[in-house]
Amino acid sequence: MWKKIMVTLLLVMSACAGFFVAKAQVTFNNTLNHMNRDYDTALKNVDLSGIKVNSDENVINILIVGNDYREEKYYDAAGLTDTMIIATMDKKHKNLKLTSLMRDMLVDIPDHGSNKLNAANSFGGIELLYKTIAQNFNIELDGYVEVGFDAFEKIVNAVGGVEVELTESEASYLNTTNYISKKRFRNVVVGKQKLNGNQALGYCRIRKSGVTTITGLIDDYGRTWRQRTVISGVFNKIKSLSLPECLDLANDILGEVTTDLTNDAIINYMKDVIFMGTTEVSQLQIPISGYFRSSYDGEYSVGSVLILTDGSSSERDLSNNAEALNKFIFEYDGKTPFSYGDYTSDETGASEE
Repeated sequence: MWKKIMVTLLLVMSACAGFFVAKAQVTFNNTLNHMNRDYDTALKNVDLSGIKVNSDENVINILIVGNDYREEKYYDAAGLTDTMIIATMDKKHKNLKLTSLMRDMLVDIPDHGSNKLNAANSFGGIELLYKTIAQNFNIELDGYVEVGFDAFEKIVNAVGGVEVELTESEASYLNTTNYISKKRFRNVVVGKQKLNGNQALGYCRIRKSGVTTITGLIDDYGRTWRQRTVISGVFNKIKSLSLPECLDLANDILGEVTTDLTNDAIINYMKDVIFMGTTEVSQLQIPISGYFRSSYDGEYSVGSVLILTDGSSSERDLSNNAEALNKFIFEYDGKTPFSYGDYTSDETGASEE
């Protein structure tokens, strides 16, 4: 008798669970439908034939693009990708990863010659940026998410701001320049504090050589470090929210986001992150230290660029940075700080397409 009662109870619970899962699926879909879709740029429509790319069904790579577009008077959208970050969900090692691709790297853009990486989007949109990353770094991407400057502000404000630690040079620079575009917010201080969206955007855009991060980074290295720090801070705020709060947040901000990912793909990725049970984020930026140099005046017609090298000479060579990126994405387990020198095998552990 008790066995029958337990079986009946389990069946009822299963039916109820199925109902709530179905209802949640509908709710999620309605929320995700707020996003702008651009399925014409889906990776499946990008011709990567003849390009060696690595992929793994247990490693998902999403390109996060910050486009240099602002709703400001007399400002035109240039189409330049100010921020390019590969967000990786590594289910093999249960690790989340962020890799910044520095915008001034000199790369080969298909049918456009050598130029800065951030020029690819202005030449041919996300499709050409996909292909450029594949050709130069042998990585296949699974989708992209694009956020403009104004959307970035709204996202930070929607989570109640992010906490960062400012150096004296950062605080002084933000308070005396227009990087914080709204004058009333030019009141940041040295040390830890919460930045609102307008302040956080200004913080993420700093790339002046004389302004250092708390880790001692300057130039574009400092800028990309700040971007990853703020993204991690936003992620940390979101992960503490309840499901209803997450849905409210998503409804507020997703209208500012463009992607080529389907609702089903996004929901599956969300489930995977939950099942992985990790909230720690490992970070890298390309080019890696010791494997690049700055160009000299007049060396290239596209202006000042970062030349990727093999680390032993000044000659241009992308192979070591491409290998480091693949090692980080496909092999690194996140248990100790990543060092390219620790990965010396010839295989990345990924499969070639």
